[in-house]
Amino acid sequence: MQRRTATVIAVCLAAAAVALMLAFGGKEESKPEAAAVAPGEPAVEIISPRNGARQNAHAVVVRVNVQNFHLAPAQFGHDPQLDEGHLRFSLNRVPNCVYPKKLEKAENSPIGTGRLKGNSFDFPRYSGPNGVLAEQVGTTGSYSPATRPEIYYHGLPPGFYRLVVTLAQNNGAPMSPHDVTNFQILQKPGHHMKPCPKGKVSSSSAAEKIG
Repeated sequence: MQRRTATVIAVCLAAAAVALMLAFGGKEESKPEAAAVAPGEPAVEIISPRNGARQNAHAVVVRVNVQNFHLAPAQFGHDPQLDEGHLRFSLNRVPNCVYPKKLEKAENSPIGTGRLKGNSFDFPRYSGPNGVLAEQVGTTGSYSPATRPEIYYHGLPPGFYRLVVTLAQNNGAPMSPHDVTNFQILQKPGHHMKPCPKGKVSSSSAAEKIG
């Protein structure tokens, strides 16, 4: 009898835990542009920051997980080899204010070319050593190359950001495997965004359409 009572209690507790997870967002938010990966195929996944993350800090450490692909620092800039190379990190911030027609186009094309794309932060002052490497290979303002599965961005102003990470061959040529995450850096308490100039509107409603 006691064993049966314990079993019933355990089942009830498990059910309650599931209910709490669902009520408070226990289900992880799906990432945009996610695609199925065939077993054995190269793939990259952003571990942090999570899609939809909001933070007060003006710096972010981006970490990724690479599968079936070898990061080869010694081969950077050399001839392509099968399933080896480096990473391309590309960080852009959505502009605070845009023209209404541009905003409408972005909202009507959530996975298309209409997304809002603001300034790049792939410069040495923001992406550090990776930005310096970008200068050396001529990709400043486009992407920051990396031979490790992480990158550190700092000095980022408040706003909405879209980060794309792509696998690349040794010679820098992009491959199709990539991942995307959107995150927000919050304003300091008591601070607010400046009003939009005449003729423009706030782009906050399309904050995740910035690719």
